Amino acid sequence: MAAIRANWKGYLKIGELSCPVALYTGASTSERVSFHTINRATGHRVRREFIDAETGDLVERDEQVKGFEVDKDSYVMVEPEEVAKAIPESNKILAVGAFIASNDIDTLYFDKPYYLAPAGPVENEAFAVIREAMRAGNVAALAHAVLFRRYRGLMIRAHGLGMVAHTLSFDYEIRSARDVFGGIPARKIQPEMLKLARHIIETKRGTFDPAAFDDRYEAAIAELVKAKLEGRSVRRKKAPATAKVVDLMEALRASAGVKTRAKPAAKRSAAHQRKAG
Repeated sequence: MAAIRANWKGYLKIGELSCPVALYTGASTSERVSFHTINRATGHRVRREFIDAETGDLVERDEQVKGFEVDKDSYVMVEPEEVAKAIPESNKILAVGAFIASNDIDTLYFDKPYYLAPAGPVENEAFAVIREAMRAGNVAALAHAVLFRRYRGLMIRAHGLGMVAHTLSFDYEIRSARDVFGGIPARKIQPEMLKLARHIIETKRGTFDPAAFDDRYEAAIAELVKAKLEGRSVRRKKAPATAKVVDLMEALRASAGVKTRAKPAAKRSAAHQRKAG
């Protein structure tokens, strides 16, 4: 197996204590099925080209420049060297500013996961001391660094013999929940409905097992490619039927395994009773 290359190397710094560390990608999409775009007529791959929207001319790479739109069809052009000057230089320091409870950050702010490991000898004592102190206190470190030409915040926590770091989204990048939830009306929930829903949750309580999550899209695409190579056809799988909920209470009772109460018989009208007599 080829050695995993670090995405970034620097120093984890807490006050006057520091140790060399390396950051490795924690999640990879390299195993996903990927497609190329092919010319149906020739079977050859096609390439992407940039075309001037007004003239229709091909624009070569060395003629392309970044542009910030300030008005319709009006741009401020920014050269690559200007972008490089504006971005802060990396000082290769992962500076810890504070320690917080491990569950203090809303997962909404989590961006990408990374593994953080000693960059020096495996027996790096300072790294082990920091890691075990964080584990004993059940705390995570809030740190910042210039990573991949951007200033980023990170949450770092102990994980096995190493640490896990999540880059964090900035507050301005997170949409306000009010924009989505603002139109949802407040409702008073019937006690029996809430009791049944809680019972359903309790009966389905489990633990998180990432291996139990199947990527059905990848499996379906892999099967499609295999079938085409073997000259087979793949039949479309039927979508599971979705029952229309007519009575929420009855649906809750059925899901909880509670027998449906029999509806009381309607009283016969007085006229009907006289006729029967």
